Amino acid sequence: MKQIIAITNQKGGVGKSTTAQALGAGYILKGYKVLFIDLDPQGNLSYTLGGKTSNYSILEVLDKQVPALQAIQRTEGGGDLIPSSPSLSGSDIQLNQTGKEYKLKEAIEPIKDRYDYIIIDTPPALGILTVNALTACTWAIIPAQADTYSLQGIGQLYNTINAVRQYCNPSFIIKGILLTRHNTRTILSKDMQDMIGETAKNLGTRLFITTIRENIAVKEAQAYRKDIFTYSPKSNASKDYQDLINELEGVK
Repeated sequence: MKQIIAITNQKGGVGKSTTAQALGAGYILKGYKVLFIDLDPQGNLSYTLGGKTSNYSILEVLDKQVPALQAIQRTEGGGDLIPSSPSLSGSDIQLNQTGKEYKLKEAIEPIKDRYDYIIIDTPPALGILTVNALTACTWAIIPAQADTYSLQGIGQLYNTINAVRQYCNPSFIIKGILLTRHNTRTILSKDMQDMIGETAKNLGTRLFITTIRENIAVKEAQAYRKDIFTYSPKSNASKDYQDLINELEGVK
């Protein structure tokens, strides 16, 4: 079954783009065909994947200026990319027509059977772009840190999730909350982990067993525009993201 995965949290700096790239790279290593879609105006995922800014972006696709197939770029890592655009920051004003919540779902319908996984990176906001991602996806992952602000962000996301389920995409599920940049040695992290676990239950989901440990190799890989498996295959981050993929696939 084709899977369309949204990586979402309205709080910035929790590792959404990092998780989107690592998840896609891990599936590519397993032989799957992967398309990345960068809905974040900051374009971090597009930059790391080597996206070309001179070509069409996801904004032109959402605005129906070009079909999704025409905007696809091939990346050095083996996956495909529909890149971001800084102009996405005005999408709440620009994408204001009736049915605006379904723009992304309609755009990728003709191409989705080309891929095993479509991975959508979302902006740190609960606007029309995030709603489009949740409307189009089959399931979502919420990256978070074990801190108060992440907990608050997840709580605010809850209302958006319920609205999307009620009006746009009743079948999509939250696969789980993923703790990133995690340090299990501090008492605060352990306490916050328990609180986020309770929040996950309220969302009808779970806290992943896998956590992504704080690791300098992640920042280094991004600086060199490499995925974590290529740049540092023996790093903690590489192991952790592989464990996440195994957990998603039900592998012990």
